[in-house]
Formats: sequence, C-alpha cells, structure tokens
Amino acid sequence: MQDSVIFDRAAVRLHRDRAAGSVQTVNEVLHAASARLLDRLDDVTRRFSRALDVGGRGVVAPALRARGIETVSCDLSSPMLSLSGGPGVVADEEWLPFGPGSFDLIVASLSLHWVNDLPGALVQLRHALKPDGLFLASIPVLPTLSALRQAMLDAELATTGGASPRVSPFPELRDCANLLQRAGFALPVADADTLELAYRSPLALLRDLRAAGEGNAVMLRDRRTPPRDLFARAAHALSEPLPLQVELRLAMLTGWSPSPDQPKPLRPGQFTIPLAEALEDRTDALLGQSGPA
Repeated sequence: MQDSVIFDRAAVRLHRDRAAGSVQTVNEVLHAASARLLDRLDDVTRRFSRALDVGGRGVVAPALRARGIETVSCDLSSPMLSLSGGPGVVADEEWLPFGPGSFDLIVASLSLHWVNDLPGALVQLRHALKPDGLFLASIPVLPTLSALRQAMLDAELATTGGASPRVSPFPELRDCANLLQRAGFALPVADADTLELAYRSPLALLRDLRAAGEGNAVMLRDRRTPPRDLFARAAHALSEPLPLQVELRLAMLTGWSPSPDQPKPLRPGQFTIPLAEALEDRTDALLGQSGPA
C-alpha cells in the first residue's frame, strides 16, 4: 500500500499525451540516457528473448529490437505509447497488467520518477520477470534540477511571499539500492551516471522539460495562473553565467529476479578458513618474498 499521494497521475498522463508530438526534440538526451542504461546488457553473458519497455518514449523499444530482443512496450499515455513502433499496452506503472514470468528483461529508462508507490511498482515489475530475469532502470536523483528548484522557490517567495512545489522531488542515490532490495530483487546495484547538458537560456531548459512531458505534476502544486514575472525572475537568477550548465544525475538500477541458480552470499560461519589463519599465511608469504635472495 502506498504511503502517500505525491504525484497527480492524471496530470502525468496529460503531460505525456501533449508531449507525444514534441518529444522528438529531446531525443538526443533520451537516447544518451537509454544507451548508458542498455550498455549494462553488454556486461552480462545472459541473452534475453522477451523484454518489457516501461515508458521508453519511442527510444528504448527500437534499441532493444535492434539487439534482437522481442519487445512489448507499456505507457500511461496512449499517444506516447504509439511512438514505440511495436506491440504495446496502455498501462499505469502503479497497476501493471502483466502476469508472473511474462518477461526475462524489463527496462524502465527515465520513467518511474512520477510513480507514487515506487516500492509497489518495483514489486509488480519483479513479479512480471521470469526467474533470473533482469531489471534495468534509470531514475533522476539529486542534485538534478536543484538550481532550477531553488530559483523557482526564490522567485515565488519574492513575488507572492509564499511558495508551492514547482519541480518534482527526487530521491538520493543511496535510497535506490534499498528500494530494489525492499522489492525483493536479488543482487541489487545502484550506481550513478551523469549527463552534462548546456542551454543557451533558462527558457530553453523549460521548453525541453515540457517537450519531454516533464511538466509539474506534484499533487500540492499551485494550480492558479502564476504571477506574470515569476518565470522571468527565475530565468534571470539562472542566466549568469550562460550557457546554463545542467547536470542530469541518474541512478542506474540493476536487479535480478530471484532464482535458485543465482550465487548467494555465504552465511556467517560458512567460511572454510578462519580469518586469522588466512592473515597468518599471507604474512608468512610476504616475509618470504622480502627475505634475502
């Protein structure tokens, strides 16, 4: 059960519906992020036959098919789903319709950060994997868009005397491996990767966020028309120096569906050689190497 409702899922769907016609303008960023995630497939000897692309915005599914992997896509937005170029299902990541063991690979590139019950969604994704199936995901983490968040906060305080959330909250990297473990994935790993972006103006950044379907969908957002000079004040705060440097910090998540064939860590007491004995043998070896010839 989800702890709280942070995001307005209807707004998330609407933003993605609208962005389906403009998302190609940010394909370079989406391709770069998905390529870094899919590079992890080159590090495993396992070969995959059937994959699920979760919210790949027309970028991930073609890349998986180019690797010879049969791929089904799902997306909250029907117009965005149509960009995948293959079979797909309109589905909410919080209520996935796939049966147990449906896929041996699931990829979610930049698509899970608007989910309210992320642990629950991860559990559902794990159930949709066959035993020893692989889950790959990328999620924006702090300090992504921290400068924009602060500029919007300061501008709103100056114009209205108050503030409402205008940039999505992001987790810390250290939280992400715990999420995988909590969802029951085996061998969970969360490492960091960073895309360095440069914009000629703050407004260009805002246009790209809108084009990608990343508009504000925080449930507690102020839904009134913002003051006329709000964005101008924020843009001015971000305009020195230019170009505007933006760091897209990503948590790259890797987890496996549990299987009896996977290696498991030794339980306490299972070591066959006492640590003291191992250290003593190592010390003797080092002393022997340093003795006279």
